[in-house]
Amino acid sequence: MSSAPGEAPQNTPDQAVQYEERLWPSPWVWLIAAGFSSATIVMFAPISMEVGYGAAAVVAVIVFTLLILSTPRITVTATTLTVGRATIERKYLGTVQWFTGDDATNQRGPGLNGLAYLCIRGWISPVVRIEISDPEDRTPYWLVSSRHPERLVAALAG
Repeated sequence: MSSAPGEAPQNTPDQAVQYEERLWPSPWVWLIAAGFSSATIVMFAPISMEVGYGAAAVVAVIVFTLLILSTPRITVTATTLTVGRATIERKYLGTVQWFTGDDATNQRGPGLNGLAYLCIRGWISPVVRIEISDPEDRTPYWLVSSRHPERLVAALAG
């Protein structure tokens, strides 16, 4: 079933979202962004306090907008996995494992394959490793940060 031009496509069971997560920055990242923005007041205070407050507001809008726009989304449907800008058909997914603590640190560091696709965020400790079985793809696996790794693994297993 296709949609007419200008009409929203109809959702099919294959497109129904089974799992979705946004990798939002942690509260401390937002606090650092706010502190950085307010520090511009000091830089512009010699000109005038009004200019300082105005500059701080402009910097805050820019920094917060960039944080929001750079927040990746993980989406699992019956047929695809999308992480950030990358999408792969689920038929090409192999073993899926999740790691926390020292194991997650090892996956992000010494145990990391240089050809892996990464969507990791420093403020999210757990990671999910998704092996890629596509013979045409040189990428051995995707390594993805997740606040709910057990849910992501369960969605990919189902």
